[in-house]
Amino acid sequence: MISVADLLTNNRIPGNYFAADTYVRGDLELGILENRRGDRLIAIPETLIQGIYSGLDKETGQASRLVLFNCGKWWGKTFYTRFREELTDYYGTALAEMPMVEFLQSLQQCWVTYGWGKLDLDHSLHSHGFLLIKTWESPFAALAPRNEVPYCFLEAGIFASFFSQLTGRELHCVQTTCESMAADCNRFLLGLAQRLKPAEAMVEQRLDHDAIVQRLCA
Repeated sequence: MISVADLLTNNRIPGNYFAADTYVRGDLELGILENRRGDRLIAIPETLIQGIYSGLDKETGQASRLVLFNCGKWWGKTFYTRFREELTDYYGTALAEMPMVEFLQSLQQCWVTYGWGKLDLDHSLHSHGFLLIKTWESPFAALAPRNEVPYCFLEAGIFASFFSQLTGRELHCVQTTCESMAADCNRFLLGLAQRLKPAEAMVEQRLDHDAIVQRLCA
């Protein structure tokens, strides 16, 4: 018979590490937010995100897209490092050895707990060398300035860097639909830069997601 002790690992029952009610801890009097490891967290107000968008647009114009993407790549690199360390310490196994279901659940819950909305990975384009990432309720889209192209360049940079670190290959990411343009969700195509390069021009030409995918996979 299996005892309760046999179900415990290091005197705990592993659950979803990023569950919001246990992951985020704070002291309202001191104004401190921490995660369950004691690492400091910051809360970013909406006005700051709007100010970043506005300030970059005034200072750099069209180049603001590249600035946001590169900031996202830096953010994604540090995000991956923390994500890997926390899960490795908690589950006692390397990130690369985690079951895909467990990895995906952890990433999805982390995205929600950090206040970035909801996330899903769609593997339907895997045979063509692409990963489709979908997000909903993104604060970066909700606060984006009105534009004629998808504007979540920060998130695109995060995805490019995060999955590059995860796979050990240099990947690129292009957004094809955006909630700021009344789309049902934000869609990001992830793949090798050379394969995705034509997609950037297609986005600028205002092609819809399905048309872009069809041309990339032709």
